[in-house]
Amino acid sequence: MDVTGLIDLKYVVASLVYSSIGLAVFVVAFVLLDLLTPKVQVWKEICEKQNVALAIFLGAVVIGVALIIASAIHG
Repeated sequence: MDVTGLIDLKYVVASLVYSSIGLAVFVVAFVLLDLLTPKVQVWKEICEKQNVALAIFLGAVVIGVALIIASAIHG
């Protein structure tokens, strides 16, 4: 059995490219969310003030954006 037939390099490269594009879009979406809420400093609210409601909301937004990016990449 030939091992080189199991993993094709073009699929590995494509996976890395799409993963990096997805991460970049995810970071842009997170920064955009932070910019759209100028009255609330998200990181300070979650870490210092321990705002659980904001953390749950941000988690839901993160999951939603990740699902949208994954479905856009997958096609």
